[in-house]
Amino acid sequence: MYGEVRSTQRLTPSMVRVVLGGGDLDGFVPIPYTDQYINAQFFPGGAPYTAPFDPAHFEALNSDHRPRGRRYTVRNWDDNQRELTIDFVVHGDHGYAGPWAQRAQPGDCLQFTGPGGAYAPDPDAAWHLMAGDESALPAIGASLEALTPGARAVVLVVVDGPDDELVLTTPGDLNITWLHRRSAEAPATLLPDAVAGLDFAPGAVDVFVHGEAGEVRAVRKHLLSEHRIDGKKASISPYWRRTMTDEEWRTIKSAWLADQEGDV
Repeated sequence: MYGEVRSTQRLTPSMVRVVLGGGDLDGFVPIPYTDQYINAQFFPGGAPYTAPFDPAHFEALNSDHRPRGRRYTVRNWDDNQRELTIDFVVHGDHGYAGPWAQRAQPGDCLQFTGPGGAYAPDPDAAWHLMAGDESALPAIGASLEALTPGARAVVLVVVDGPDDELVLTTPGDLNITWLHRRSAEAPATLLPDAVAGLDFAPGAVDVFVHGEAGEVRAVRKHLLSEHRIDGKKASISPYWRRTMTDEEWRTIKSAWLADQEGDV
């Protein structure tokens, strides 16, 4: 499946919004999860093809020319306009997806598979805890918009600085804290320390924690050991790992997750 770029918008210094339409998006079928994602395909330099393309042709290509798949959360699906909105975290020319989003122009194509997903806010929860960094913001934003009126949500988000904060809306009762890594003495502990410092409200909490692997792991250990959160019912997962490329992280992620099970 593919869509054509309809518009782009620089939301913050570290995030670009891309709206896709046309292509064969008439066949896009959303799923009822606020973390629903697509597996977008990006071309390495020198690749002898453009989107849309036939994946069956890749077997004959040198591995250096095969597309790189990256998961991106669907920030919004407009069923009337048949438009798909994706927010990309960008860091200059690093990686594949960010540079594509920064250069995207109307008419450019993005091919993908999906959607997939597994999380949506539990309407029966006493309150909601959502935590992460820029990579989790699209899912957090979509989740907040899906809350029932008056539902209590405590949100903690790590970003580079004040210019990277976004306006998030919800019918719920939102308490959001922005954590700025640029001015922090120990950026890697910002999120775990903030979660550890929370006063937990009574009642069942619905948990969504996603972002950098080491930070997410520390938060998970605290929630499961100190607050007896059921890890099988919580949505806690690392999207990326500091000091590693996406390909490097993928090669060790399964083993890393298995090792994490021994934390608690």
